[in-house]
Amino acid sequence: MNLAAAFDSEIHLLSVVNASIYNSDLADLDFEAGEHREALEEHATEAVGTLEALLDERGLTYRTAIEEGVPHEAIPDYATDHDIDLLSMGTHGRTGFDRLLVGSVTERVVRTSDVPVLTSRSAPDEQSSYDDILLPTDGSEAASAAIEHAIALAERYDATIHALSVVDLSALAGSYDGGAAVPGVIESLEGGSEQAVSEVAERCERHGVDGSHGGHPGDALSGDRRVRRGGGDRPRNDGDPRTDRPRALFAW
Repeated sequence: MNLAAAFDSEIHLLSVVNASIYNSDLADLDFEAGEHREALEEHATEAVGTLEALLDERGLTYRTAIEEGVPHEAIPDYATDHDIDLLSMGTHGRTGFDRLLVGSVTERVVRTSDVPVLTSRSAPDEQSSYDDILLPTDGSEAASAAIEHAIALAERYDATIHALSVVDLSALAGSYDGGAAVPGVIESLEGGSEQAVSEVAERCERHGVDGSHGGHPGDALSGDRRVRRGGGDRPRNDGDPRTDRPRALFAW
């Protein structure tokens, strides 16, 4: 709701009656199947109604829909049919089986949706803002696409973007016997991370978005690079990946 208010967006409230947990072909013929479907439809209506009341209080524009189908398929289909710009989904249901089901649906939608998906574990405070935005990046096409979304949020909320790239050296554990070749691989991976973070810094600069607490956007990239292993900051020490399994974090 906070994002919708900030961007003056229309909200679509969608609840999908999960047809995969009952035989939809028999629902009109079999009494028990029909009752099961009615209970699910009633639950979907209540869920939408609860959100309608919250949106009415905030004076936000919205429309509602209750669909029948397989949730992780019906949600992206609805987004496509209605030109949705952003999907917002919870990562857990309220109790019991719902907790597992909602998480599974959200994970599948994240993997298959052509639309950006915002996931949330808990509801923010009504007055909450977004002062600091963490942008993990590995330099991939998908990560690069996320930069523009982070910048849009930062511009709207006057927020600071923190770019983070992680080099996971645990994958090299079995290759450590390669001797002199390993440091070269590590250097290459670290170079890729630095380049990924540099891309974020450059694009933030072009938009005039802060990339650090104070100073000129991007200054911290060259002046405040940190290499961290596991817990706190430590001096650089490549170590033995079989035992230490270091992870180098480049952040600005």
